[in-house]
Amino acid sequence: MTANGFRLVSQDAFAAARGEAFAATADNPSAVHYNPAGLTQVDGLQARMGIYALNFQPTFSPPASASNANQSYHIENDDARVPQLYYSWKDPEKPVAFGLGVYAPHGAGVTWPRDTGFRSVAIEGELTYLRVNPVVAFEILPGLSLGAGVMIDKADIALEQGLLRGERPANSFRFEGEDDRSMGYNLGVLWQINDQFSLGGTFRSGMTMLFEGKTDFELQRNIQPTTIPAEAEYHFPYTAVLGLSYRPTEKWNIEVNADFSNWSSIDTVTISQERKPRSPVQQNIPVSLGFEDSWIFKLGVTRYFENGWDLSAGCALNENSVPDQFYTPLVADLDRHLFTIGIGRDWSRFRFDLTYQFGYGPDREVTGSKPASTPARDTGQTADGTYGFISNAVLFSAGMKF
Repeated sequence: MTANGFRLVSQDAFAAARGEAFAATADNPSAVHYNPAGLTQVDGLQARMGIYALNFQPTFSPPASASNANQSYHIENDDARVPQLYYSWKDPEKPVAFGLGVYAPHGAGVTWPRDTGFRSVAIEGELTYLRVNPVVAFEILPGLSLGAGVMIDKADIALEQGLLRGERPANSFRFEGEDDRSMGYNLGVLWQINDQFSLGGTFRSGMTMLFEGKTDFELQRNIQPTTIPAEAEYHFPYTAVLGLSYRPTEKWNIEVNADFSNWSSIDTVTISQERKPRSPVQQNIPVSLGFEDSWIFKLGVTRYFENGWDLSAGCALNENSVPDQFYTPLVADLDRHLFTIGIGRDWSRFRFDLTYQFGYGPDREVTGSKPASTPARDTGQTADGTYGFISNAVLFSAGMKF
């Protein structure tokens, strides 16, 4: 999980080692995601798979005025594993290439302790997301390629909060839903201007997902455990990336990328229940999120050595997307800096890449936040406090040419 909402930016070990600055390089099968136009550079039948193993540690310290001001809180489960799989095929004698990617462009999993002071704002949030992405690319002119694909997405979501400040009497509200039929598209362009410079750009459409499922809630003495069919619609953002690669010699590749996410597409989400529950739970529950558009600025460099070895390093500034006004601990967003280093080896038919990624977020003090939904407004709890972040990750990718 990164800043920039709950978007998972790292989708390949080699690209991640370069600080994710890969849109103007895109020279392995992960171009399906990073820039489908790049597949015209990848000859033959190739497969590439990988894993993103992440340990992320968001922290929360209550405001000085709170009764638990001297406490520091951590989420309960701070490990995640995210796989990727890519295929590509191109006849070296023809200008057309095909690719297929299976990966997770978004994801989150956050469970806070019950005594943070924002129990009625948020307890748990989980988003499991899967994308199947077939693409095709054409070299329409020497050095100029276009790519396009279809994104077929499936996702499950779970959100939980308390109805009261404390755990007694037993009280909670939980929404669970899934969507397995949403579709969008991605586009790419790659222009190899000359031997030294290439320009790449990619666009991924927004995605509207209707999560259908149920609500489970209880408020002992007033409401016994109750389940009602429910749904909620989320508008996931479009993203656009522009990159410039500079190769002063065949042994060096330096690239910069600017990556934009239209997170303002997520504003107010309404959880609609099939029938009216007992008071105080509403039938249609508006959740004010008010996300803001944000950028990721990326810089990467690769040094190619003899015998197929290469060494890459990079960094990225990842802007936060969640304003103080509607801050939610389930995203716990703040500006983050990513630093990466990776090594790779290319044989005639096999390649591996191994990358280490360190993430750091300077403490963010949230003040004046307003609860996103009714329970916390009634209890007087908010998400105010100081949030911090550190992450450590290892990415491994391996590829085979057939």
